[in-house]
Amino acid sequence: MTNKYIALIPCAGKGLRFGGALPKQYLTVGTQTILEHTLAAFNACELISEIVVVVAVDDVLIDDVVARCAMPKLRVLKMGGQTRAHTVFNALQALELSSLDWVLVHDAVRCFIQPQTITRQIEVLANDHVGGILAIPATDTVKYVENGEVDKTLPRQNIYLAQTPQMFRYGILSQALATADLTQVTDEALAVEKLGLAVKIVLGEVTNIKITHAADIKLFSTP
Repeated sequence: MTNKYIALIPCAGKGLRFGGALPKQYLTVGTQTILEHTLAAFNACELISEIVVVVAVDDVLIDDVVARCAMPKLRVLKMGGQTRAHTVFNALQALELSSLDWVLVHDAVRCFIQPQTITRQIEVLANDHVGGILAIPATDTVKYVENGEVDKTLPRQNIYLAQTPQMFRYGILSQALATADLTQVTDEALAVEKLGLAVKIVLGEVTNIKITHAADIKLFSTP
């Protein structure tokens, strides 16, 4: 039996660092919301069989997005949690998958992801027992700071910046989140690492950024 590839998009955040009246995933850029730009990339990836968006219980904005997208692959779960990790964990409990199926967790506002990048990640990791993440090597010198002062300089050749999708076997990711302190889990890879499992690195793209601050919106108009 062929393993499934499920895109899981946690989308229950309020975007507090961004500011504004709307959660940033629902801001319109051009003719589409940021979330729609993200969904379009996964919809264009033929290997993805389902796109699961997980929103807050009281989210009504998602309904308009679903109506506009008209994507047969798209499924919405209104069971967002206290944190991103809680949201992902809640969704995993609702999905009926085999332990060897793949879940690709992706930031809703990491909207510059390309279908070919998703495909490449799947192809690289398809035969792995655990999974891995997109990441790019650090290009800046990295300083470790304590109390506002540089404590030491870290060797840059060992530093990678994590991106999403973060792609793991359903059984492993479910176990990792079930045994972790979800308030301390900043990404899925961290939870898997705590199981003592090796997380692979697949080279990402520098353009695969996460919209975090209002100024990031200008990147849509940058050639």
